[in-house]
Amino acid sequence: MHWPARLIGVAAVVLDESGRILLVRHTYGRLNWELPGGASEPGETFEETAVRELGEETGLAGQVGRLTGIYYKREDDSHHLVFRCTVENGSESARATSAEVSDCAYWSPDALPRPISDFTVRRIEDALAEEASPRLVDVAPLTWLE
Repeated sequence: MHWPARLIGVAAVVLDESGRILLVRHTYGRLNWELPGGASEPGETFEETAVRELGEETGLAGQVGRLTGIYYKREDDSHHLVFRCTVENGSESARATSAEVSDCAYWSPDALPRPISDFTVRRIEDALAEEASPRLVDVAPLTWLE
């Protein structure tokens, strides 16, 4: 049996001691702010993807907490999973450590930077909600907040 390849992305939601959310700024596309994350690689669990991407993009060593959402984007037939994560080496040591990232910083959920997509905002809101089970969301085409 042949299983079709699927696009699967995983993101990490990391909060500092003040409840601010860690975001990275991309060096490509809209130069937007985004959750640390990326594509899951063969032989890797989704939790491993979250920890690897967090480390590659911010230099932080993370531990996976709860799954906060599963998202399906019809526009590119991709699935995205989001995990709340904690960091082992202190939130103050976050820094851009990838050619794909020009900056990383913590932001208040009430004052997120621009540009950012509505999809990123939605995933942050879902991750901050205190629900016990993750949401399954069918995502509409992205809208950009400038």
